[in-house]
Amino acid sequence: MTVVRDVPKQLFIGGGWQDAESGRTLSVDNPATGEELCQVADASPADGRRAVEAAVVAQAAWAATAPRVRSEILRRAYDIIITRTEDLALLMTLEMGKPLAEARAEVAYAAEFFRWFSEEAVRIDGGMMTAPDGKNRLLVTRQPVGPCLLITPWNFPLAMGTRKIGPAIAAGCTIVLKPAPQTPLTSLALAAILKEAGLPDGVLNIVTTTDAAGVVEPLLRGGQIRKLSFTGSTQVGRILLAQCADTVIRTSMELGGNAPLIVFDDADLDVAVEGTMVAKMRNMGESCCAANRIYVHTSVADEFATRLTARMAALKVGDGTEPGTDVGPLIDIAGRSKAHDLVRDAVKRGATVLTGGELPEGPGCFYPPTVLTGIAPDSAIIDTEIFGPVAAIRTFGTEDEAVTAANDTEFGLAAYLFTQNLDRALRVAERLESGMIGLNTGLVSNPAAPFGGVKQSGLGREGGRVGIDEFLEYKYIAVPVGA
Repeated sequence: MTVVRDVPKQLFIGGGWQDAESGRTLSVDNPATGEELCQVADASPADGRRAVEAAVVAQAAWAATAPRVRSEILRRAYDIIITRTEDLALLMTLEMGKPLAEARAEVAYAAEFFRWFSEEAVRIDGGMMTAPDGKNRLLVTRQPVGPCLLITPWNFPLAMGTRKIGPAIAAGCTIVLKPAPQTPLTSLALAAILKEAGLPDGVLNIVTTTDAAGVVEPLLRGGQIRKLSFTGSTQVGRILLAQCADTVIRTSMELGGNAPLIVFDDADLDVAVEGTMVAKMRNMGESCCAANRIYVHTSVADEFATRLTARMAALKVGDGTEPGTDVGPLIDIAGRSKAHDLVRDAVKRGATVLTGGELPEGPGCFYPPTVLTGIAPDSAIIDTEIFGPVAAIRTFGTEDEAVTAANDTEFGLAAYLFTQNLDRALRVAERLESGMIGLNTGLVSNPAAPFGGVKQSGLGREGGRVGIDEFLEYKYIAVPVGA
């Protein structure tokens, strides 16, 4: 296809496109068909070092660039992304599977991070005060942390890139980006857009690789990277945190989720079902914010399950490029197998399948929208991030019971609750151990809001007014009074 053909397939280092030193390439496949889309460069550790060196060389000049210049580069990139919505949406659909309608929504969401941080670039502030003893003026400035390593996942290939690149550019940091090997094309297309927007050579460098551990670890231990921002699994996040410890690298971690969704007896069921569909089925369920454990009050559980099942069963599964498709393929066979194994385990332990639950025939990594009830407490699906279109419903009787169950996890990224009682809404939201709460809504992501979790769901926040703080250091200068 033209959109695939037009994307550069090489590494982006020092403002130029380069083959991997070894000449190796990796295959990018379409999960809807299993067919190869193209080959892109497969970086080695040596390629990673070249990328970091380019970022280090560019850092001083980029940090000294006027905030307005950085702002306008981001704003131009925003404008280019918006004008190329259809091409970028199709590219994402081809390499990761989501329906075109969702891909278009992601383009708009992703572009907004560039617009948001273009505005934040010119608002980096500091301060001055007189010391309590009156002897010094305390001058506080803020400076870029330095070269950053950004690691993005495959599930939102454009938005995860802009959410990290935007604040880094706005703050004056240079970047090495390592996208997921399943979805490198969107990141490479984004690099071309930023170059077109006027980003200086070396500020952004991209290494695509199948050897993530081999490329990343030497960079973290090498002493030149000063900031790591990672989105991915908690298991990998722990490993990266350990590697960052040797050189005390500043870290931001958006890790795994196990989001609870609570439907109280006084909830508007139309709102609750609609919110659950969004929280569960956005991106085929392949989201760290996806509703993983659905708790419904016993008095409304049967009606809720009936309504949700009807909605899930009516969804059209198919190639994301085909008109009318609601649910595209999962990212790969391993992802599909994981979802199916969790369903089979739940059924083995007594769960009832209301719709779905069977592997489809034919090519591609498709899995049907599935609703389960009667989940046993020892089912693996309760403690495992599903990352697929499977809604697992359990019941509860009291508010305390629901909150206790919701908090019974090592994760704390997102949570959702549905109730028309304002006192209960605020009370439960305060008690839930999650970084983000959806109150009578299934969508919490917004570029203007601080995105992130607590407990083992991560460290730091992305987006919002605090998003740029992750890429800035404070510097305090003592100035004697009279000096």
